[in-house]
Amino acid sequence: MDMQELIAPFARIIEDICTPSAIRAVEAGGDAAPMWQAFDDSGFLDALVSEDLGGAGVSLADAAPLIVLLGHHAVPLPVGDTMIARALLTASGARAPAGPIAIATGAGATPFADVAAHTLLGSPQAPILASGDDPVNGGQALRPIGAVLRALLISGASARVMDMTVAYANARNQFGKPIGKQQAVQQQLAILAEQAVAARIAAAIGVRSGLPPRLADAAIAKHGASAAAAQVAAIAHAVHGAIGISEEYDLHLLTRRLHEWRLADGSEGYWAGLLGERRMAAAAVSTADYIRAG
Repeated sequence: MDMQELIAPFARIIEDICTPSAIRAVEAGGDAAPMWQAFDDSGFLDALVSEDLGGAGVSLADAAPLIVLLGHHAVPLPVGDTMIARALLTASGARAPAGPIAIATGAGATPFADVAAHTLLGSPQAPILASGDDPVNGGQALRPIGAVLRALLISGASARVMDMTVAYANARNQFGKPIGKQQAVQQQLAILAEQAVAARIAAAIGVRSGLPPRLADAAIAKHGASAAAAQVAAIAHAVHGAIGISEEYDLHLLTRRLHEWRLADGSEGYWAGLLGERRMAAAAVSTADYIRAG
């Protein structure tokens, strides 16, 4: 399947229905049903469901650009969560319900829990649906999946924040020239670009082993993306100054999500600890061999 045949129409759907004003309305408690219905009608929610079960049969790696687009546009609904949840539920023989599904993993607040009709708990092989949120008791086995999902969303949001920040630096004049011409600002923009690329590479590592992802791949993905998210948001606001946090400016729609996704499903500190434990458990293996084996 040519993924461009899926990516381009999906991007158009998001651009049409997820305008900044529509995002603000949903975040303020407005009716999210029309936005959700547009995603449901599109058929993309079953992209990861196998073809013999009525879906598109797309792999996680091939579907990654779709999830990245959700982060790029700060979509305020659990579209990526629901895509993965539907794939897990149908593969286990269960029927995927209508409505948005949030994936709860017991590490940090569950993203989109306030707009989800259902919560997915359990494990990849035995997913459980709940109408409430009980992540401590039921969702830890889903944490690697949640980690990779959040890494992809962070990747998309980071790229958008970078584009917005560079455009602002080139347009904002101070002392007769764009602030982007100042060496100090250029240095910060270079770091911002570096971190946006780091988030993209980390997310790509997360999807390379498929669904469900390997624990080590998920750890690398979430550690790298979460660490990048903190720097991306900080530099973007430093360059924008006060306008970046104003209600009418769109930057905060993305940076708030970056901070939320950074902490959800385990922060960079959590995943760094897990990677460290795994490395220490293989102390007899040289570092070079350990990396090659990973």
